[in-house]
Amino acid sequence: MIKVLKYINKKQRLFIVISILFIVLQVWLDLKLPDYMSNITMLVQTEGSKMSEILTQGSYMLLCALGSMIAAIIVGYFAARVAAGVAKTLREKVYSKTLDFSMEEINKFSTASLNNRCTNDITQVQTLIAMGLQAIIKAPIMAIWAVTKIANKNWQWTLATGIAVFVLVIILAITLIFALPRFRKIQGLTDNLNRITREHLKGVRVVRAYNAEKYQEEKFDKANLEITNNNLVANKVMAIMSPGMTFINSGLTLLVYWLGAYIINEANINVRLEIFSDMVVFSNYAMQVIMAFMLLNMIFILLPRAQVAAKRICEVIDTNLTIKDGNLKSTIDARRGTVEFKNVSFKYPEASDNTISNISFTANKGETIAIIGATGSGKTTLINLIPRFFDVTSGEVLVDGINVKDYSLEELHNRIGYVSQKSILFSGSVFSNVAYGDKNGLIITKNDVKEALDIAQATDFVEKMDGKYDATISQGGTNVSGGQKQRISIARAIARKPEILIFDDSFSALDYRTDRNLRSKLDEKVKDVTKIIVAQRIGTIRFADQIIVLEKGEIVGKGKHEELLKSCSVYQEIANSQLSKEEL
Repeated sequence: MIKVLKYINKKQRLFIVISILFIVLQVWLDLKLPDYMSNITMLVQTEGSKMSEILTQGSYMLLCALGSMIAAIIVGYFAARVAAGVAKTLREKVYSKTLDFSMEEINKFSTASLNNRCTNDITQVQTLIAMGLQAIIKAPIMAIWAVTKIANKNWQWTLATGIAVFVLVIILAITLIFALPRFRKIQGLTDNLNRITREHLKGVRVVRAYNAEKYQEEKFDKANLEITNNNLVANKVMAIMSPGMTFINSGLTLLVYWLGAYIINEANINVRLEIFSDMVVFSNYAMQVIMAFMLLNMIFILLPRAQVAAKRICEVIDTNLTIKDGNLKSTIDARRGTVEFKNVSFKYPEASDNTISNISFTANKGETIAIIGATGSGKTTLINLIPRFFDVTSGEVLVDGINVKDYSLEELHNRIGYVSQKSILFSGSVFSNVAYGDKNGLIITKNDVKEALDIAQATDFVEKMDGKYDATISQGGTNVSGGQKQRISIARAIARKPEILIFDDSFSALDYRTDRNLRSKLDEKVKDVTKIIVAQRIGTIRFADQIIVLEKGEIVGKGKHEELLKSCSVYQEIANSQLSKEEL
């Protein structure tokens, strides 16, 4: 929690100071009430007292009560401002840090966990700050001040109060011992429940297609039952607190008055009224002491989960990035559009063997480089090293003759148009999805969008949609087909006017005619752009300037289509499985 509190800014610190001042005022007003009550008690029992004097003391009590209420409202307002401000800062920092994560960090935390840390965890911290700023500060001030008020009243009453506080501390200790571990588990269990729910909703089509609803329900029920049982045990223990506090509160009041009855009965008649007045005052002050512990009890309920949440938030914020931003922000593009791999090897974190080994090739400006190979041969891994989704284990990847590690990520990504293996569309319109690269001073106009969609062979179906270029695209592109998603994704990369286009198996959902027309348009309209294509179909890559054949992460063939048919057995095998003898 202490690490989280460092994100409180100067303005919020001022709010805290104001809150403390009003808390002190509130406590002072609350502790003045018994004094006025004592005066009223004395006036009622004293002969010759005037009603106006009693009403005056009552008016003072009313003013104290109103003042205490106003002070409490002000404290609540400033505490809420501080809590909301800290929560806003934490959300910004967690989200911003997540955007800087490489795939390695994202895989380490998991998407479900990152979502939970950005929402539920921060809410836990916000609630603690809002409630705790009032309770944590108010409780000790109230307890100490009330104790000083009753310290010299009567040793029997003081002893009774001490016993009540001792019992209260024991109850608090038992509660913390048994409930704290359960509260610490809740956040992790919430992550798991969030993950299963997200997984089910994301894969709902597959779930229904395989009649796996019951299996998914059982998975959800298991996770739900686990978090429910954990909460039940924790809250059953915490349930002791409220009745326990009430019992101690009522018991202490009863004990004070019971002792008071004996003390008054045995006292001289001349001082009985004064003792009775002291008993009324003492009873009220003793309640204030118990109330202070009740406030602390509320914090003990919130604190365990908030501590775990704060730790999880700080884990994200303090994570060291594996992909470090370079310093190069602009270059003189003497070798604009070139991509070069020099003896590149890579293995995934915690993997024992390299996924790719000793990869070397050069893609010159305007060339089309194709990468083909069996599933798991390392094709996607290879091209993911160009935009630095991962960093090489050894060797170098050069863009425009400069190591990609030397570029700032912004500069590097501005040179690349990337189409992922899985087409991702965002909620919005066709235009907003294609113009998604309209960043950092690059203005993508409607004409640019139309041209990009035309090259991607998407114009026909887009112009048939309601609203055409302003047609609605739902989250994830669920209202368009797989081939349509791919074409919009391809148009998005083209619209950026990059110097390097990367297609990660991006033509797989296209029919042969659309595939052929799209490649013709690419050669015609963006011929100066370097194109790196990962594909499974020979027909997609046969006219590439250079074809690289991968097998178990190594290059086993390099050259044009005709050359590889003669020299590369792996390529021959792929070609024979897809093309007839006449086509070969």
